[in-house]
Amino acid sequence: MCASSIVAQQWEWWPLAINDTTPCADTIQYSTYISALGSSGKEVPFLLRTNQNGTIARTPISSNLSVGIVKSATCPTRWWDYDFGVQLSGRIANTPLTNNTMTSSTTSTGYFEQLYAHARLYVVDLTAGICPVVYGSQSSHLSMGGLLFSGNSHPIPRLTIGINDYIAFPGLFGYVEIKGGVTYGWLDDNNVYVDDIKLHHKFIGLRLGGRWPITLAYEMHHAAQWGGYKKALHSGETRVDYGNTVADFWNVFLFRSGGISLSDQLNAQGNHIGFQELALTYKKDSWQVRAYWQSLFEDMSAAFIGFGMNVADGLWGLNVQQQKWPFINEFTYEFLNTTSQSGPMHDKDGLVFAGRDSYYHNSAYPEGWTYFGTIIGNPYLQVNNSRVRAHFAGLGGNIYGYTYRLMGSHVNNYGTYQQPIYSASTALLLEVSHVVEKAWGLEFTLALSGDIGTQYGNSFGGYLRIAKRGIITKY
Repeated sequence: MCASSIVAQQWEWWPLAINDTTPCADTIQYSTYISALGSSGKEVPFLLRTNQNGTIARTPISSNLSVGIVKSATCPTRWWDYDFGVQLSGRIANTPLTNNTMTSSTTSTGYFEQLYAHARLYVVDLTAGICPVVYGSQSSHLSMGGLLFSGNSHPIPRLTIGINDYIAFPGLFGYVEIKGGVTYGWLDDNNVYVDDIKLHHKFIGLRLGGRWPITLAYEMHHAAQWGGYKKALHSGETRVDYGNTVADFWNVFLFRSGGISLSDQLNAQGNHIGFQELALTYKKDSWQVRAYWQSLFEDMSAAFIGFGMNVADGLWGLNVQQQKWPFINEFTYEFLNTTSQSGPMHDKDGLVFAGRDSYYHNSAYPEGWTYFGTIIGNPYLQVNNSRVRAHFAGLGGNIYGYTYRLMGSHVNNYGTYQQPIYSASTALLLEVSHVVEKAWGLEFTLALSGDIGTQYGNSFGGYLRIAKRGIITKY
């Protein structure tokens, strides 16, 4: 996340590491990069473009130029801290010839990768702006992506208040930790069907164990697309208000029925989606082993752990990190299954079976759980292809100053219950980064990736990025 909270260090009755006598140094840095990408297929290979915060275009040829300044949160022992980031990027993308066009086209786009400010006041975090966020216990760079916010799409403008990272619960000596927060956001993209869609997200987490080598954590996240205005796309249609009042917000917040459509009045107002996670972590010396399970829900039939009708669906993961041998210091394996969806039947003969959950899809918001046309959650799921089984594995390490990650996945797609269409794809990626001190400290990153299968077709691509970071000032 774009914020850091208090880290518990002392095991007192309320072990908050606040000590205003500790000196703190704040630093403002600059960050800039230029990149170029090319591939042989109609789209960039899957692992090359996913979970990149929307910075890589799907088109087979593109280039980016980005500049920004960043101030990180550096004083966890002070009762207040702050950070901010401004990163402006420009992209040129080329769309190749198709059966319907005789010439290729080139488009240019300017956007903010991040534009945010964050402040921590004692234990409470306040964040405003465009800020990349990822939720879940999976690795930040060796994972297929979490089920709700994975870092796959462009960051959504938002306001968030809460406790971003785990802190000790008062009076329990650090053995019980909590976090939680509420977000109000704006899906201000070029949605084809609905204008001015709003985002609601809230989460709560509990972690047990404290200083013990084994900890157990549980998190519940609830998000919803709500409000906005349905566009008049055809003659005779009128613009429809989906409900944008305070009363509508409380319907969404409390997961209760409302709105104008029959579906919202029978179920819950808005497009609701969420996930819950159990994570078991073992830490000893230079080792960390974490096993985690994430469960996705679209309605109340699957919203409670142990009682959900779609308990067969979810993301199972294992991540191992160690600092003793740098050549391979991280390994991840993940398995994703979303073929159950609470069963093949939603209703029949007046009886509601609550099946066909159709993850990421909603009739009122046809583009579903997307932002600028890109899935906000796990990129292996698509709005019209949400029944999948996927395997993912990744390795990471450092070989004599060359940092690398090697990832591969295989996915079987079954479409939806309404439109069962089968496809499969295997994806591979190798990425290597190295800082060349003699070349003004530039960091060079080269990535090679390929797809094989019927989902995206066969393609091969490469990505070159040259980045420079440095200090503007210290104070």
